[in-house]
Amino acid sequence: MPDEIVKSVRAFVAGHGGSATAVLQSLGTEGVRVTLVGGDGVLGDRVVGSHAVAAALVERVDGLTAAEEWDRELSSAATPRRGHYAKMAGWVAKQTKFPRARNER
Repeated sequence: MPDEIVKSVRAFVAGHGGSATAVLQSLGTEGVRVTLVGGDGVLGDRVVGSHAVAAALVERVDGLTAAEEWDRELSSAATPRRGHYAKMAGWVAKQTKFPRARNER
């Protein structure tokens, strides 16, 4: 496992209350997304090569625990950073006019 990933996850945990929860989500052949929810609710993520590497990452970082899945409590605690939605929306984030949703016609 690359040291830079361990270092960045440790920094995330330390910067967000000293604890975080990791949700391990398969990306198929691309690897595993480790979505982090800090103690303060802020989201972060890293991608690693396999589920075994992701599990090892959780073991190596103090204050990091793994969740089996997104449950109501964890979803409610997650608070995206300011501007997170725009970053994730890509080109759509800069749009000012949107078409109506199909179910609103």
